[in-house]
Amino acid sequence: MELYAAKGYDGTTTAEIAAAANVNLRTFFRHFPDKREVLFGGEEQARNALVDDILGAPAGLGPAEVLRRAFTHAAEALQHDADAALARMNVVAATPALRERDLAKAAMLTEALASALQHRGIAAAVADLVAAMAWATYQHAAVAWIRDPNRRLTDHLDAAFDDLAAAVSTITPRSDG
Repeated sequence: MELYAAKGYDGTTTAEIAAAANVNLRTFFRHFPDKREVLFGGEEQARNALVDDILGAPAGLGPAEVLRRAFTHAAEALQHDADAALARMNVVAATPALRERDLAKAAMLTEALASALQHRGIAAAVADLVAAMAWATYQHAAVAWIRDPNRRLTDHLDAAFDDLAAAVSTITPRSDG
């Protein structure tokens, strides 16, 4: 992260990353297929933790509340190493190729979230919609955290979910009667 912060993503080579980690290139490539994955390592564990949280949520919670709870737990975990999380988010935000990779990973994540909601009995169309909205809400909170790191990510997340709840509560269901 120090190299990316100092030299930028494009200005940092895999050889420099390996040297900073005191490993050779062969060892680096055993752990990461490319230098992008240094920033996205742990994504599978984070996704699995979110899915486990969704599946283990108390019965009776609606899908949006289940996701809010899961993302709050994820935000709490990120907060434990806030400096590294913020540094990673800044590098991704500043690099178009990484933003593209982040979007691809986000698509896989929202699919996993929707699938977990379906396992809780939520209809597929609703699960897809709520998963996408929750991810967008989390991303909104993450951007707010980058801009204002003096507040906790969980505080930004609460504000974002509260704003979402207020916004969607003004939608009147259509009556086809």
